Amino acid sequence: MKKIFAYLLAAVMTIATLGGCSSSNGAAAGNDKLSIVVTIFPEYDWVMNVLGENPAGAEVTLLLDNGVDLHSYQPTVDDIMKIADCDLFIYVGGESDEWIEDALSEAVNKDMVVINLLDELGDSVKEEEIVEGMQEEEHHEEGTEYDEHVWLSLKNAVKFTESISEALQTIDPDNANVYAENSTAYAGELLALDEEYKEAVANASGDTILFGDRFPFRYMTDDYGLEYYAAFVGCSAESEASFETITFLSGKVDELGLNCVLTIEGKDHSIAETIVQNTASKDQEVLTLDSMQSVTSNDIANGVTYISLMNSNLEVLKEALSY
Repeated sequence: MKKIFAYLLAAVMTIATLGGCSSSNGAAAGNDKLSIVVTIFPEYDWVMNVLGENPAGAEVTLLLDNGVDLHSYQPTVDDIMKIADCDLFIYVGGESDEWIEDALSEAVNKDMVVINLLDELGDSVKEEEIVEGMQEEEHHEEGTEYDEHVWLSLKNAVKFTESISEALQTIDPDNANVYAENSTAYAGELLALDEEYKEAVANASGDTILFGDRFPFRYMTDDYGLEYYAAFVGCSAESEASFETITFLSGKVDELGLNCVLTIEGKDHSIAETIVQNTASKDQEVLTLDSMQSVTSNDIANGVTYISLMNSNLEVLKEALSY
């Protein structure tokens, strides 16, 4: 990966040199329009809500727009060029984004404002944890690994929206009031949905969910005091669960009387289905919580939003806790 990225950087610098370190996009290139680049869908949707009717005519680029998730993404020369001269760049900042440090070191626009979501959270960032019954990775690297899925907390989303608003006010002070008003209104929507989650959990008969899959929802469960069991950590590259993992999770379904086993989005729900088949009743539903890692540009065009997906997740969560 490092060799590939070195080649990409060399290509970018060659193009920048030939082009006189200029681009057709963004205020950084002397145009009126702001250029904003984000890596993942939630960031994109937050930006669009803060922009509102987009008085600056900003161009917003979502890099991961074809269903490839953060852990599998590899940048192209075009992606790095877009980052190099944009006015605002937003990324998650975890281990999956290690390539970005090199990309930013070669940025053409030295006035670029950069938002690293993990940095924004500071001490609130959570380390990945191995809970009882969870399968550890075969090739686990030494050192602290942080849970990158910070966007799956409505509380975090409010904080990130405020940071985006402040960044836009910095690079486009003429429209600062618009961005401040939009972010306040949007934060109100996020907080209202957060209250719905709190109410649903408070009124639920259960307090534990079980995933036959990777588990990227720790920020969400911690927000509402929920317990969880899962086959793998959120950033795991494993796809096959051991006999011991299946047996443990199936036993927990029986012990707790759970009515469903959860998965994240995707076509392969075989682990969850195997867990169900190894329970006593074999009649639990397999339900999906959307971790927003596979949202495409087509989904966005069809009206999918961060709030719509979090609303859908709330309905699934209500069912999962009704046991």
